[in-house]
Amino acid sequence: MLPHTQSMTSPLPSIFSPKLPISHSKPIFNYKPRFDPPKSLLLQPLRCSVSLAPEQTHLQSNATTKSNKPSPAEISRTIMELSSVGTFSTTAQDNWPLAVGVRFAVDPEGTPIVCLSASHHHFANDKRSSLNVQLEQSGLRTTQCTIQGSLHRPDDEILLKKIKSLWAKRFGEKADNEFIHILDVQRVLQMDNFMEDGVWVSSSDYGLANADPLKDSAERLVHEINTNNMEDVLRFCNVFVDSDVQVSEAKMVWVDRLGFDIHLYSPQNDVFEIRIPFPREVTDEKGAKSSFNGMSQTAWEVEKNYHTLEFEKVKQLKKIASKVQ
Repeated sequence: MLPHTQSMTSPLPSIFSPKLPISHSKPIFNYKPRFDPPKSLLLQPLRCSVSLAPEQTHLQSNATTKSNKPSPAEISRTIMELSSVGTFSTTAQDNWPLAVGVRFAVDPEGTPIVCLSASHHHFANDKRSSLNVQLEQSGLRTTQCTIQGSLHRPDDEILLKKIKSLWAKRFGEKADNEFIHILDVQRVLQMDNFMEDGVWVSSSDYGLANADPLKDSAERLVHEINTNNMEDVLRFCNVFVDSDVQVSEAKMVWVDRLGFDIHLYSPQNDVFEIRIPFPREVTDEKGAKSSFNGMSQTAWEVEKNYHTLEFEKVKQLKKIASKVQ
């Protein structure tokens, strides 16, 4: 089944000012309600609305309106900084396409630096090339970007020295001058997952974008929450999402400075993806944990009717799969 584009409400307003005092409960990573809820409540199936949007393929600029998700340019920069292996593709001398696995580093502008070893003699004089890089997120999603550009060898000694320093920092070894190549970025295709539509990013938007500030801690945070706080993730779906469909399981996929993605599983084995924004942008791991704690407290109070709904719920999800039973 083909996936559908994601449609979201505006970011949640500040929800951390409930009319009742906030309890002094433990942080989300050891979060427990102020009293154990009845077993009958825990056995009630959660429900989550499903509203599917039509497919779209479009060119998107980094200078877009405010969003609750990082731009494709930012996502691409994050992928490139968290990865070191990709698939380099170009045209061989016999005009057949040729792809090889390579290691790469990136400079401060996100320009890929590759060492092609002795395999580069198979390539034609046409320097048009691409580098596909994939980033697996929590074993649930593989986001990727493909950089198209022109391949060349650096001839400036100062630039070459900087490149070799970057390579040594990335891999702990020296790069051979003969094999160092630079892939000048012309444009980038970013995809959220396999079989999904991609978004083209211009070279200028890509170069001006920054990687997400949570990139180095995102995987660890998601693992902690999925391991120790599944009850909170399910409660997020119940409280922050407009609901009319049963949800049997929920797993967090990824977290960034603007919010987090969750996969929802229905009893019919359908899989949906939902984006829940933070009440405000975070800049580091400490801020992300603080936001999670506040949202967990609010969700718990709403569920217990201690706190009224003072925010607009997320109403639309993206159906991404129908699993074989």
